[in-house]
Amino acid sequence: MKVRKMKSRILFDQQIRQDYQVEIISGSDEAGRGAMAGPIVVASVILPLDYENGEIKDSKQLSALKRKQLFEEIQKVALSFAIEIIPANQVDELNPKQASVVGMINSIQKLQITPELSLIDGEKIKHPTINALQLIKGDNLSQNIAAASILAKVTRDLIMQELDQKHPGYAWSQNKGYVTKRHQECLKSLGISPEHRKTYSPVKKFL
Repeated sequence: MKVRKMKSRILFDQQIRQDYQVEIISGSDEAGRGAMAGPIVVASVILPLDYENGEIKDSKQLSALKRKQLFEEIQKVALSFAIEIIPANQVDELNPKQASVVGMINSIQKLQITPELSLIDGEKIKHPTINALQLIKGDNLSQNIAAASILAKVTRDLIMQELDQKHPGYAWSQNKGYVTKRHQECLKSLGISPEHRKTYSPVKKFL
C-alpha cells in the first residue's frame, strides 16, 4: 500500500505532463492560512522529471524531524524553488484567500525556470503569464505540490519559533500561531501582538 501511494504521486505528475503535453511543471502550496498569528508562507517548486522520493507527501502527515530532512533534500535536488512570505498585516489587508493567491503568483514568478504548467493546491489562479491547474488536496496527489507543502511548512515553523522569541508568552513555538485554548488565554492576558491577524474572529473580540 505504501509503495502504491508513493508511485501514485510520481505517476500523477507524469500523467499530467502527458495529458497537457508539457515537460516542466511546478507545484505550489501554502502554510498558515488558518492561523490567527504569523504570516502565510507559500512555496513553489520544480522537481527533476526523473526524481522519485516516496517520503515526500503532505507535510501534515510527516513528523517535524522528517519534514526538516526533506526540506534540505528538496532544496538540494529541485531545479528551482521559491518561497514567498505574506506578513500578518498584509493577510489582514488582502484576506487569507487572496493573500494565498498573491503568494502563489509571486512565488511562481520568482522561479528561475518558467514552468509550462503550475499545479496549485486548492486555489484557482488567473494570471496572464501563468498556466495554472487547480487541484483539490493536491498535496496528496502531486509530488511537486507535496514538496512545496514541505518547504512552506518548515519555513513557517522556523519563522514562528523566531517570533516566539520576539514576542514571548503566546507559545508560538508549540501552537505555530493557530487557534488553541492556551493561545486564546494568552491573548486575553497579554493582549494583541503585532503578529496577530486582527481580522480573525478569535482576535477581533480582544480589540
